[in-house]
Amino acid sequence: MKVIKTPIAAAVTLTLLSAAGAAQAQTPEQKTEKKAETQQLEQVVVTGIRASRESSLNTKRNADSLVEVVTAEDVGKMPDKNVADAIQRVPGVNIASSAGGEGGFSENDRVSIRGTSPSLTQTLINGHAVSTGDWFVLNLFGTTVGRSASYSLLPSELVGKVTINKTARADLVEGGVAGAVDVQTRRPLEFKKNLTLEASLGAMHSTLADKTDPQLSALAAWKNSANTFGVLLQVFDQKQHLRRDGNEVLGYFTIDKSKFAAGTTVNVNGTTQSIDVLDGVKAPSLIGASLFEQERHRQGGAIEAQIKPTHDVTLGISAFTSKVKATNMNTNFMASPKWLFDAGVAPLTATLSADGKTLVGASFPQTGAANSIIVDSGIRPGAEQKSNYINLDGKWAVNDRLTLTGQVGRTRGTGASEEYASEVGNVGSAGNTPLALSYMMNGTSRGPTVGFTSSNGANFRDYNTMYWNWNYGAKVKVPDEETYGTLDAEWQVEAGPLESIKAGLRFTDHSRNNGNWISSGPNWANPNIDKTLPGWSGGSYPSNFGSAFGAPINGMWRLSHADIAKWATVSTQAKPDPNAVFNYDPAQRHEWTNDFDVDEKTDAGYLMGFFAGDRWKTNAGVRVVRTKGHYSTLRAPNSQDPASAIDNTSLFGPFVREYTDRSYTDVLPSANLSYRLNSDLVLRGAVAKTMARADYTALSSTTSLNDQLNTGSSGNPNLNPVRSTNYDLSLEWYFAPRSLVSAGVFYQDFRSFVDYRVTQGSYFSDLHKQIETYNITQPVNVGAKNKGFELGYQQPLFGNFGLNANYTYASGKLDGGGEMSGNSKNTYNLEGYFENDFLSARLAYSYRSKFYGSYDRGVKMHMDDVGTLVASINYKINDYLSLSLDGLNLNNPTLKYFGDNKDQPRAFYSNGRQYYVTLRARY
Repeated sequence: MKVIKTPIAAAVTLTLLSAAGAAQAQTPEQKTEKKAETQQLEQVVVTGIRASRESSLNTKRNADSLVEVVTAEDVGKMPDKNVADAIQRVPGVNIASSAGGEGGFSENDRVSIRGTSPSLTQTLINGHAVSTGDWFVLNLFGTTVGRSASYSLLPSELVGKVTINKTARADLVEGGVAGAVDVQTRRPLEFKKNLTLEASLGAMHSTLADKTDPQLSALAAWKNSANTFGVLLQVFDQKQHLRRDGNEVLGYFTIDKSKFAAGTTVNVNGTTQSIDVLDGVKAPSLIGASLFEQERHRQGGAIEAQIKPTHDVTLGISAFTSKVKATNMNTNFMASPKWLFDAGVAPLTATLSADGKTLVGASFPQTGAANSIIVDSGIRPGAEQKSNYINLDGKWAVNDRLTLTGQVGRTRGTGASEEYASEVGNVGSAGNTPLALSYMMNGTSRGPTVGFTSSNGANFRDYNTMYWNWNYGAKVKVPDEETYGTLDAEWQVEAGPLESIKAGLRFTDHSRNNGNWISSGPNWANPNIDKTLPGWSGGSYPSNFGSAFGAPINGMWRLSHADIAKWATVSTQAKPDPNAVFNYDPAQRHEWTNDFDVDEKTDAGYLMGFFAGDRWKTNAGVRVVRTKGHYSTLRAPNSQDPASAIDNTSLFGPFVREYTDRSYTDVLPSANLSYRLNSDLVLRGAVAKTMARADYTALSSTTSLNDQLNTGSSGNPNLNPVRSTNYDLSLEWYFAPRSLVSAGVFYQDFRSFVDYRVTQGSYFSDLHKQIETYNITQPVNVGAKNKGFELGYQQPLFGNFGLNANYTYASGKLDGGGEMSGNSKNTYNLEGYFENDFLSARLAYSYRSKFYGSYDRGVKMHMDDVGTLVASINYKINDYLSLSLDGLNLNNPTLKYFGDNKDQPRAFYSNGRQYYVTLRARY
């Protein structure tokens, strides 16, 4: 085997040699003091904000690596409503309220560390993996199917403590290039009392939906007096109605001058010019007033039993399940400039952006040649996400020096959607209503404005002026499964500075695929399909729609959920119905271009040492992991393919399914050093190699080719994992009880980041019947750098008040220029609190600067700067009862998105404010 010496390997070696050379640096008395200190830390009782902060700071201060800790004050009393909400206020943590394609909502859903993509942050529960799923249909295929966990499935009531690991250790599961979040649940033998009963009954009110829903949770934990057997049961049942007002621009297209008649002119920025001046300019495809309504129902719970058959052995079995039923309806009333351009309808006037690259405004003549209006009305009764696991764990203190621990378990997540949608417009096969369209973009200052006029008085707000265009939908289920096992051994050496040696093994078997993607379409067996519209019950958009950002238009008609459900009848080959409006046959409507299939098996092992001296402690080691992957690729067949390899059952065309197998090994050394400069100052340093496997659909997807243009798009099963060498240095000053000032710098050198580029590849051209070179847009490995610093401050102040503030700067760039996904340069949090024996209150503001999130409809999607304000008031009625009032999004933020620049707005979303009132009982 060839050994490659690297700076990081040298650093680990140096740490080990230095520790061995200082063999007498620590006395037995000092070790006894350290053990006593650790035991004292484990006995901290958390009863309020100050005690909770003290427990978190003690854990951070005594850690031998760089961590942040959030400790729950009480069940259900985390600052926010899920784990992502709760940890967003620690330095270096970024949160997002969506995975990508669905846009932002009121509850945070994704977590990332130090301005990186959520896919580069590992999420664990009690040290083991947790599978996940998404409910939104656009997150179940395409470039948004990443490895990040959905925190919507993790209510805060489950949490005892959350540890954010910012630096790697050899015993930490690989997969978090930027860091790892470990959600540690409460365990029955860790409770102080033999019997603990807790329950909360509350209500949540959403101002925009104007609905109030129940919020329930309960916990029962019992252990015997000998502390040798215990059981715990937790349940939660939480509903909420959501309404999100949106102004969406669904993509930008490039204007083609060949669409127009020779000699066509247009008034551009006040001057009449040839239509040729608009050739190559970007213009909005669709500008929509999007009304999203959802009823979310989160249900689940956890159960655990622990037993100590002997003094030296502890065994446990735990299970968790969480399901979010996310039934929703979306109505999007859209202006359609692209349809007019494609039909050769030139604008009368046009307004170009300052750089001349974007058509920010236009007015068109009245026409019935193509749709000026497109309205999509869809219901998704089958939208849901699930996560569950079952885990067995054990700990055996073999003797005074050797301790064995292990886990074995299985976790499964699911994302699913079922959709039925109607599309109508002012032009259809059954007739047309001529209209004149005009629009004006307003950057990100407010939403675009849209107007429609008619010389004959036609009212576009009347459903009866609309005609059938299409029926569509999708039915899909995406399972995410992993079987895992670990075995760890720690030997207390106590030889000079070497306190212990730890080693371990881990295996996983992971799979994720979207099975058989079914995209429904019109049932052409119905002779009246183009005249069969949903019946309209007279509904319209809310009168206050878009008041937060400026609605593009107002007063439009709207179908109800019941209108569509009554109309949405289904035909399949097994059960044909000539009067049905949807063809949902699983074979004919298999849209294979959305399929992906990933199977990965990993084997890992590690060896590390823990060292300590008079003022310092360190851990250093190496983790070795081997990954074996099996990735599908689907493509259209060519004349070289045997007939037996071609599937001809789909109306979306024949296809060939192929697989790529590959394996690779990563050697991941790491070292963490903590040095106590004096009783209050702690200096930390760390260096590590880290890795995270590429996103699922970057590895497995469809290859599509355009033989006329010799272009195409594809996944890349030969992608290397994202690999990085990370460096950290920080200083912590614990200048008073429950107080801290900290500063740190970090540098991440990505050797194989993933970005989408155009590369050349050789493929068979069915047009020319030969192998040719194609320009393929696909994910590739590139270099990147991310560097920055973090500042933190927290302190109890006078009169029972306290303050917590932090700031993170992160600058991430691809080598040669280009954006790193998820990179916000500036993030800060400011929190003030008050607490006495009966009352506690918190007010917190969080800010995140703009960042590039993902591709949507072939265009980059950036989220603009956003800040959110939350507050919480808790009143202790007596030793058993307390009452709380929480407010989220109190500043009613508008979530803004844009494309390549701010001349190309993509979306404006408002979710309103949310209020929670909760009565808690504890015995």
